[in-house]
Amino acid sequence: MTEKSYGGNNGIREHVGGNTGKVKDSSKINITDKKSKKPTTKISTSDNSSLDELDSYKKAGEIAKEVVAYAKDLIKPDMLLVEIAKKIDAKIESLGGGIAFPVNLSIDDIAAHYHPTLEDQTKAYGLLKVDIGIHVNGFIADTAFSLDLTSDKKYKDLIKASEDALEAALSILEKNPTINDIGEAIQVSIQKKGFSPVVNLSGHELGPYTVHAGITIPNHANASPHKIESGAYAIEPFATTGEGKIYEGAPSNIYQIITPKNTRGETARKILEYVWEKYETLPFSLREIQEKFGGMSRLAIKELEQNKIIHSYPQLIEVSHKPVSQAEHTFVKTPDGKIIVTTK
Repeated sequence: MTEKSYGGNNGIREHVGGNTGKVKDSSKINITDKKSKKPTTKISTSDNSSLDELDSYKKAGEIAKEVVAYAKDLIKPDMLLVEIAKKIDAKIESLGGGIAFPVNLSIDDIAAHYHPTLEDQTKAYGLLKVDIGIHVNGFIADTAFSLDLTSDKKYKDLIKASEDALEAALSILEKNPTINDIGEAIQVSIQKKGFSPVVNLSGHELGPYTVHAGITIPNHANASPHKIESGAYAIEPFATTGEGKIYEGAPSNIYQIITPKNTRGETARKILEYVWEKYETLPFSLREIQEKFGGMSRLAIKELEQNKIIHSYPQLIEVSHKPVSQAEHTFVKTPDGKIIVTTK
């Protein structure tokens, strides 16, 4: 199973990192000496610390809802993607949230993993997917929607297919379904409308400071008898008029630290220090690095990638180059079986 992954063990690219070396900036600060921000508790209702965790998931979801409403009002045809990305980032931070991953702004047959660079002149058009990740204290809200920016709204039915499939999956969660049941609900809903689910993209579990952790939630029936345990999860149906599979394309301009260790270049060291301090192993964008570090950013990022300190995520593209729509919500399942959809 391929998934739209930012880490975890089930993605297109596995997260293989760890704090395996020392990284210093010009002040000789060692990032591996810093206390990790990652909490380790599971969702529970038995103590105050876990209650804080649930509250953080809820707060992240509340911020996500505000950001989605803001983005839907903001985005217009022919608006530069880089301006959209900047404004969404600023909105997240103004509301007190952290950026869990660079906003994905993926057009038409690009299903996911496109983020503009600082000099990118790509404008919003066609079928635009907007995938937003927000965290509070490391606890993540992952949500996405699709916009039809065509004059004749030719993608409205395709967008509704992914939205209805998401609702079909959410509607059965209280019944304690198997993973197969959830995937089947998504598949049946999309196919009833004459479209295909993207079968090698999937939803996923969320962990502290980890966008993709543990199990995946398929967009098709997969015969899995397993049921979802307590925790946080994202369900994200993708619908297409095409074959319903994706392949890895060009770089997305999204990166992640996989192995912190020494590197020679001064700019590269400073970038690594900055990213570790702000994101640890959460994904980050080339655009933000360009804003912070200027003209040497690309060379420094290339150095970090060549030294296998970071890796780049590829764009995920529908194999028959047909348009793809996406819808996504995050939910929390408590130990007593209660379902809380945090982003709706």
